[in-house]
Amino acid sequence: MPPHTNMTPNETSLDASALRERRQSQYNPLPHRLAEGENATPLEVVGASASDKLVIMMVGLPATGKTHIARRICRFISFFHDIPSQIFNVGDYRRKICGAKMPASFYDPKNEEALEQRTMACNAALSDLIDYMKQDGVRIGVFDATNSSRERRNHLCKALEEAGIGAKKMFLESICDDDKLLEENIRKVKVSTPDYKGEDPDKAVADFKERRAQYMSYYETLDSSDGSYIKIVNCRTFVVNAIRGYLPLKIVHFAMNLHTLQRTFYLTRHGQSEYNLLGKIGGDSGLSDAGLEYARRLGKFAEEEISGKLSEDEDGNKVKSSRPCRLWTSTMRRTKETAQFIKHDSFPFKFDNKEEVDWVQFRPHPWRNLDELYAGTCDGLTYKEIEQIYPEEFQCRQQDKLAYRYPRGESYMDVTLRLEPLAHEMERTREPVLIIGHQGILRILYAYFTGLTREEAPYVSIPLNHVIRLSPHAYGCEEKRICLMEKSEMLKDGQDEPVTSMPVKDEPTSTQYESTDPIMNAPSC
Repeated sequence: MPPHTNMTPNETSLDASALRERRQSQYNPLPHRLAEGENATPLEVVGASASDKLVIMMVGLPATGKTHIARRICRFISFFHDIPSQIFNVGDYRRKICGAKMPASFYDPKNEEALEQRTMACNAALSDLIDYMKQDGVRIGVFDATNSSRERRNHLCKALEEAGIGAKKMFLESICDDDKLLEENIRKVKVSTPDYKGEDPDKAVADFKERRAQYMSYYETLDSSDGSYIKIVNCRTFVVNAIRGYLPLKIVHFAMNLHTLQRTFYLTRHGQSEYNLLGKIGGDSGLSDAGLEYARRLGKFAEEEISGKLSEDEDGNKVKSSRPCRLWTSTMRRTKETAQFIKHDSFPFKFDNKEEVDWVQFRPHPWRNLDELYAGTCDGLTYKEIEQIYPEEFQCRQQDKLAYRYPRGESYMDVTLRLEPLAHEMERTREPVLIIGHQGILRILYAYFTGLTREEAPYVSIPLNHVIRLSPHAYGCEEKRICLMEKSEMLKDGQDEPVTSMPVKDEPTSTQYESTDPIMNAPSC
């Protein structure tokens, strides 16, 4: 007796795709079709939720972290939400008009000639901001200056209204009255700017403090008469006034996670897994022998290089003491096994909010957000098998690696969306963080902090057995790559090299090994 089937006699001769189209036309003649296509990118990562335009006007004395905050906001909103944004820094305009190295007296409000030149720089930046905001598709413009007086702020608002760009306006004020934090900001950031390039550090600090005092003489903080604003005090206290709308509230939420303190992230892939050895992508395999050896070395590195902090005692001798550190992994077996040799000592610790805790060093925190890009029906296959079984899918991924979504799986754009909350946490965290993750995931995080575009992210080289140390700051991100285990130590007699991942573009960052190296760049989704 023939098997039961719902097919009509005419349908049995049709292939699957033709059958699907025929049935859809019969049973769903008016289907819901996505304008972006069947394999559409999530709206949250293409800026579709933000239709309003917004101008953010920074307020604050020099060395309060205004530029750092402005840059982090624009980076976050453009990378994770594809919302076009640009910063207009009045200091850059002033340097073009007047030159970089101007004495503190140049900022004296009684210096009429200098005031005229600074006003010229302000108006030039404001004019460019207005021209930018008039463009179609533009969403956010940031006016980065001290904007110390209410008179100046009223001038900005009036000019924006007269320009008729129809944008919402909000002020963001950064206040720093913590002497220790202020001194750190001046020495680590301001003395390295073009204004003090090549100057003696102590003289530069003294001149900058005098410049800051000039602004303090007429500084007026924000109040309700300024309209919508968020006020940030020492990166700990927040005052929000009359903020409304999707985009302004998104900015406020993100800004409340920011701080200007120095921080360091350590990114590493898990040790070589059993699937890496076979050239398979995805899966939830354990570590190979080489992977276990890397895990041991990572444990030693974490103890000696990450948790140890050098300081000087009363006699000037260098003393090594523990500093609180965090450990994040995915929920997958290979990352947890890579963390198994990291020690978890405990010691008393006091947060800046006066809370005292018994800190557990490198307490494991598994994040579902950090799980590898899911390959769907291709999970557990090699790239050669994918090319043979799903040739059309293979070619689609070759053509657009960023937006391509595996059948019943994820794309890099999907991963970007689920990494947004983790970016908030990374911006908020003040302690060093060791992240043991997967190549696809670490590519996105690396690209975000180093200033790469989303289109470049899928092609970043994140080799096995390396720790990538990132130290973001106001004007960029310092990077150092540390190899804990050479390729030659991983090979065994008679081992065939795993199948290489499909060809990639030129890497934006040079590495010790070629980007197509099948061992160090083991297959990943």
